[in-house]
Amino acid sequence: MSEGFAGFAELCRRLSATTKKLEKRARMAEYLRDVDIEDSARAAQWLTGEVFGATDPRALNLGGSSLNRVLKEVSGASDAEIGLAYRRHGDLGDAAFDLLQSRQFSAAALTLGEVDTAFNQIAGPSGKPQVIAAKQRLLQDLLSRASALEAKYLVKLVLGDMRIGVKQAQVEEAIGIAFSRDLKQVRHAVMLLGDLRSVVQLAKADTLDHARMRLFHPLGFMLASPVETVDEALERFKQAIDAETDSTERAMPETAAATPAEQADSPAIWARAQLEDKYDGIRAQLHCGDPEQPGKVALFSRSRDDMTASFPEIAEAFAAVDQPTILDGELLAWAPSDGHEPGRALPFSSLQPRIGRKKITEEMREATPVIFMAFDVLYADGRLLLEEPLRLRRAMLAKVVAEFAPQVKAGSNPFASSARQQALLFHNVEDDAADPTAISRLILAPATDLHSAEQLDQAYGEARARGNEGVILKAKDSFYQPGRRGLAWLKLKRELATLDVVVTSAEWGHGRRAQTLSDVTFAVRDGDALKNVGKAYSGLTDAEIATLTTWFLDHTLEDFGSWRAVEPKIVLEVAFNNLMRSNRHASGFAMRFPRILRIRNDKPVEEIDTLARVEEIYNSQPDKPVDAT
Repeated sequence: MSEGFAGFAELCRRLSATTKKLEKRARMAEYLRDVDIEDSARAAQWLTGEVFGATDPRALNLGGSSLNRVLKEVSGASDAEIGLAYRRHGDLGDAAFDLLQSRQFSAAALTLGEVDTAFNQIAGPSGKPQVIAAKQRLLQDLLSRASALEAKYLVKLVLGDMRIGVKQAQVEEAIGIAFSRDLKQVRHAVMLLGDLRSVVQLAKADTLDHARMRLFHPLGFMLASPVETVDEALERFKQAIDAETDSTERAMPETAAATPAEQADSPAIWARAQLEDKYDGIRAQLHCGDPEQPGKVALFSRSRDDMTASFPEIAEAFAAVDQPTILDGELLAWAPSDGHEPGRALPFSSLQPRIGRKKITEEMREATPVIFMAFDVLYADGRLLLEEPLRLRRAMLAKVVAEFAPQVKAGSNPFASSARQQALLFHNVEDDAADPTAISRLILAPATDLHSAEQLDQAYGEARARGNEGVILKAKDSFYQPGRRGLAWLKLKRELATLDVVVTSAEWGHGRRAQTLSDVTFAVRDGDALKNVGKAYSGLTDAEIATLTTWFLDHTLEDFGSWRAVEPKIVLEVAFNNLMRSNRHASGFAMRFPRILRIRNDKPVEEIDTLARVEEIYNSQPDKPVDAT
């Protein structure tokens, strides 16, 4: 029989009440071990804050507005009372707890199985009003049977924001402890399957070695650490080499290991680096070639969103590939060669009309050609390659690109929509001899060996001249570390300070923008909390503002008339002249002349900048202004 949801809610309460990681891990392990296997699998998934696993494309699609309506119905509270409760906590789950504490609820215990069944019924697109109403009725039935504590965590689960201080890595550790399994095996199975529920069942049965790679769930992206000068790049890269030399050289043949002279001589350290352009596009992971799902292709963003529909020409080009493959790279708007100048990447703004769209017109495809610039391979030849050094992954990537070319040739792709699409070939970036004006969907990112600081400085200037953001410096011996931002990859961008922030509220505009929520307040992370740091209204196009207005209206947490508290899901990149000390915002800082550079659909909220980063930028300013307001 399924475990009561009250036990899960109590576990979440206890996890939220402590900051001790070992205590959190022990409590989760005890719970996962003591309940039956189906409930253990459900709980492991839900503790991450996500109702469904990475391989499951479904979503609940119940926004803040729907939750407010259901909570009002179940609690009997007025809009003002709900608003007051939300303002006290800044969290709708905590508000639900306050509102429902004195309410009588059903004596019939709510089980994890019943919650899971309801979530399965709720999942799917919202669309028509009757579909939304049906979803709300299912949620209302759950909340009407729930205690205040159960309701708190039901609401948090629906919003995908548990706020219990637990990350998936800690859940993986708890699984290992609960079933006495090696953590490395647990994490390897999670990497292969992308499904915590399946991993729990394998761990319980001691069959983690049975896990086999499943495509079409995004792996974590390895990230580059920012540097601002060549000297800083050299210093930090030497740190990375020193930190990784021992473990890497144990895994490499003797001929690939660095000599003592190379370890001591800083110019020789450069020879252990690979240099690539930093492109101004959308980082993407491409999955294709599953023989059990012929023709299926998926593109995932850094925030693990499926964006395949926004780039149909890429899906069409890769549909004929018959070898299971995962590539890491960049989606770029591309200006093809005109026969005289080589092809080149266009600014990110050229891609913005496509982002989030499910229907791409032929006119859009013609106006903005799109390519996939591949710079790494994560899975190929039946092997997960994350623990192979970059030098070997790069060789495999070149081999994969060469092998793909004959599979996608004129007339061979039954999935392409037109003869023009069928004629697209895979190629290396320099290989335009046969048809210099052709648009190729897959390009092998150029990479060069690095030999000196002077070369790095020159390469940066040349990359900027090509319209790219800068350069990426990578250690040839580095392994691919999903979700990590270490020193093995460095990005040299040299730009004005910017912050990645999340929108917390939106205000109705003025004048011609009076009918839009155009003025947004945004926050940075401070632990599990969000702290507002600024407000801006310039930088977005009218079309972007209109799209965001619709989203804000559908995802309102609280309506104050002239402004709305909204779900913190929209990430922006914001530039500013400088930072000031100020009590205007909860962060203690305010931006001077902030302006929005772009919407970061490619970046998850978990990766926005922190209050520590704000303080770092403030302290780096020669003049540290203070705003007394």
